[in-house]
Amino acid sequence: MTMNRKIRVAITHGDTNGIGYELIFKTFENPTMLDLCTPIIYGSPKVATYHRNLLDIPANFTIVHHADDIKDGRINLVPVFDEEIKVELGVPTEESGNAGLIAINKALDDYRAGVFDVLVTAPIENSEAFRFSGQSRYIEDHLGLEEKGLSILVNEQMRIALATRNLPLKQVAESLTIEDLIEKTTIFHTSLKRDFRISNPRIALLALNPKAGENGLLGSEELEIINPAVNALADQGIQTFGAYPSDEFFGNGYWNEFDGVVAMYYDQAMIPFRALTTDSGVNYLGGLKLVRTSPEGTIDISLAGRNFADAAPMRHAIYTAIDIYRHRKTYDEPLKNPLEKLYKERRDDSEKVRFAVSKQKDDVPNKAE
Repeated sequence: MTMNRKIRVAITHGDTNGIGYELIFKTFENPTMLDLCTPIIYGSPKVATYHRNLLDIPANFTIVHHADDIKDGRINLVPVFDEEIKVELGVPTEESGNAGLIAINKALDDYRAGVFDVLVTAPIENSEAFRFSGQSRYIEDHLGLEEKGLSILVNEQMRIALATRNLPLKQVAESLTIEDLIEKTTIFHTSLKRDFRISNPRIALLALNPKAGENGLLGSEELEIINPAVNALADQGIQTFGAYPSDEFFGNGYWNEFDGVVAMYYDQAMIPFRALTTDSGVNYLGGLKLVRTSPEGTIDISLAGRNFADAAPMRHAIYTAIDIYRHRKTYDEPLKNPLEKLYKERRDDSEKVRFAVSKQKDDVPNKAE
């Protein structure tokens, strides 16, 4: 980003039969949003106009065809296709879903060209009419990078990373390995430090089985996979603890004692996250150079055209992306020209120091104590 312009936020329009344009236009109804950033909408001028007029939202946008035409202080819209597209509000179709992916493709092209700084994606409905792997995986695959992404759910209270993505429950256990848990927790640890500026994050790993497997009686994954990963990560200096039964962990408020949580499967993360989220849920794709977020919890396509959709998660997705972009700059700046060490540090390996919170579930302190 150059010094003489605001942070540029690319926003894809999502499913054209859904609530993407409603979220976008409601977000930028507040003129202070344009003081914060410069939005670049990747979509269709005709579809955008149709949604705006139907919802009677007073949002003006300027069509731009070249990066040089993007201006601060206004909503810029980059057309991603020229052909006519039928709009059937609230009805997911193959055409409307593909329109959302076309917008992502164009945005990724512009990202490679350095046109914008961060990406926010509006929802795309995964349905019988349009089946795809999800936007996070789609973006990760189409960036063509060696980096591995990590889905992280973020609100004002917690950050939950997913060890597995959108798998049938019967496939979760067979997909978990010590190496994979170590890799993903390490990515999470780096993200907590760099993206969220937590200097020494504490991370809890949830158990897969009820009651953390009851020492193997209810499952062996804790003994054979999760606990060994926790210990290996701790030996690397990463504060990891677990494995915690999810019912006790969330029911007793243990999550308050940690900076991040690693859930083993989708529902184990989503149920407590949505239960503890009011209007600020964000899905962040960590681990990549590209900063990408999306609103979490406002994906009900049946709301399309009814003016009921809450734009708060979209605003928070933008806020989160901007915060992460800024955090990375301040985190990376001192590392560009590090000072040479004046003496060799001595490392005391006589005792591996763990931290105040024990990895055993019975010893987790409660804030009320």
